[in-house]
Amino acid sequence: MMKKTLAIIISFIFCILFVPSISADPSIIIENYSLYPEIFMPGDSGILTITVKNAETTNTVQTTSTTGSTSTTKTDTVGAYIKKIWLVSATDGFYKIKTTKSYEYLGILAPLSSININFKIIAEENITEDLYFPSVHIDVDTYENVQFPIPVKVSNATVSLLLTDLPSRISKSGSTLVTLTAVNNRENAVDSVTIIPESNDGLKFTPNSVFVGTLQADASSEASFSIKPNDVGVFNISFNVQFKNGDNVHTEKISHSIQVVETLDVAPVLNSIPSKIEKGKSARVSLEVYNAKTEPITGVIVTPITYAIVTPSQYFIGSMDPDDVFSASFELNSGDLTYGNYTIGFKLSFKQDNEYYETPIIYSNFSVIPLKNIGSDGGLLVLFGSVIIIILVVLIFIFYIKKRRSTK
Repeated sequence: MMKKTLAIIISFIFCILFVPSISADPSIIIENYSLYPEIFMPGDSGILTITVKNAETTNTVQTTSTTGSTSTTKTDTVGAYIKKIWLVSATDGFYKIKTTKSYEYLGILAPLSSININFKIIAEENITEDLYFPSVHIDVDTYENVQFPIPVKVSNATVSLLLTDLPSRISKSGSTLVTLTAVNNRENAVDSVTIIPESNDGLKFTPNSVFVGTLQADASSEASFSIKPNDVGVFNISFNVQFKNGDNVHTEKISHSIQVVETLDVAPVLNSIPSKIEKGKSARVSLEVYNAKTEPITGVIVTPITYAIVTPSQYFIGSMDPDDVFSASFELNSGDLTYGNYTIGFKLSFKQDNEYYETPIIYSNFSVIPLKNIGSDGGLLVLFGSVIIIILVVLIFIFYIKKRRSTK
């Protein structure tokens, strides 16, 4: 009995030791990967997505074992058991492209099946601009491990601001339009591009910001702001351009010095005005209105300011384009004025950026004088001439009467 039992045990051990291994050799590959953002900036974080696939095309494998006169066929599924997936950092010698997470015991990946794995990767601050190759490692139970380098580019290129149209001097009157250009110097698109002027006590910017949106690689976009000065002097102004590379917010800044002066770039200019007006008479006053601004103005009105009667009481010009000049004239009547010296002024009102402005009043002087009297010498001469004419008329009449009587 003991011999029979021992023979059975020996036969069982023999079968275990000499039955061939029933396992397939699945082919684990990284089928695809993507980076967000496509190109990193120093200090950026992003997402690396890899697609791991079991490229084995056979779903099952059959093996046959024979014990004595009995044959046994066994069918196994060809699957790969993934023990661990991790990322090996790349470095410039001081700073790294790295991740903070690895994946363990992901289970069995069936033939022709795939799985997406996301790694949060970080380009450390101050890392050198270069192309790096962090490596994805996959530990597959029983089979050969996978190593796959991922190219990650780090670039210092940024979005810059150009002062397209920003004068060094502007007028205090009204507002001045300035234009900037945002330029994407990167090889990848950036999002949420916004240009923001920094607040300044002496200047008011309209609007508070301009949203550009997405800028493709090497693309540019303009943004315009109106600057309304509150005082004269020299001011330092700054504009920020804010953008996202992936989900990472970056800001660049540009500064400029600007001088605000009292010079009027919208104003009336007197062409002709009399220095003297006879009592009860009228005189014409003419002027020109100019717009030296770089943007249109609307609702332009010229208003005379004086004690005299002026027609019309206001002169409506309406809209004026940049560098426009418009002529206007008024009739100045002295009928209600006494003799003496007077002033007449003109002010200009206009609308710009939904705000109303008035220019300083320009003045001119005139005098109301009596009607011109004919002098004593002139009066005698007129009187003498009148007498001569009367005498001549009388003589001609007498001559005509006498001649008529003589003919009868």
